[in-house]
Amino acid sequence: MISTVYAVLFYLATILLVVGVGMRVWKYATTPVPLNIVVSPAPRTKRGVVFRMFREVIFFESLFKSNKWIWIFAYLFHWGMLIVLLRHLRYFTLNTWWWVEIISPIGRLMAFAMLAGLLGLWARRVLQERIRYISNPSDHLMLALLVGIAASGALMSYVTHTDIIMVKAYMLGLLRFRIGDMPTDPILMVHLGLVALLMIIFPISKLLHVPGVFFAPSRTLVDNAREKRRVSKWARNLPPLPEGIPANEEA
Repeated sequence: MISTVYAVLFYLATILLVVGVGMRVWKYATTPVPLNIVVSPAPRTKRGVVFRMFREVIFFESLFKSNKWIWIFAYLFHWGMLIVLLRHLRYFTLNTWWWVEIISPIGRLMAFAMLAGLLGLWARRVLQERIRYISNPSDHLMLALLVGIAASGALMSYVTHTDIIMVKAYMLGLLRFRIGDMPTDPILMVHLGLVALLMIIFPISKLLHVPGVFFAPSRTLVDNAREKRRVSKWARNLPPLPEGIPANEEA
């Protein structure tokens, strides 16, 4: 019975995650940007924009320049979570890839890096008056959810070991639309329940900055406002521009 409940929950969560994020990305991609609102200093070429986005996504460049302490906590959390997620691929493939085997021991330790980063970011929202003032209850609940996922995962790795062979068989079965038996370990059930909840609320939460950063006009536009004028599709039927002002038809 429990196995069926969790199977239905994960199928529902997956549908909501894929459809919800897909709709959001489509909205981001089709929303017109009539003005060049790039944050300076910004690159003057598209190649420069690519390098800027690479530095932003991999190194959190703007955050590093603004606040070194928050950068440390954010870096610990994001990279810890990435390695932990990659380690979890072993539960969804019949034969574990060699590079997943290599990072698996590191992935167990990265759960603590993820926790440290989350607790540091949470402490900032509680202790820093300016940030506490603009924080909503949803911000604290989201951090609590992520802390719960990381903590329950670490507990299963170091305290209450669960049957990972049975877990892998269950997950592989779900990929083939076959519901097998799931271990009734309470910590595992809490962990999977929190993960499913995160998948459900992801498309309506601030976590959408994950795909959203690639559509942020302040980061992805070329700083060429002096050379070209951006004209949105809805404005192209307006009277022509004065002579000497070129129009950018790529907008």
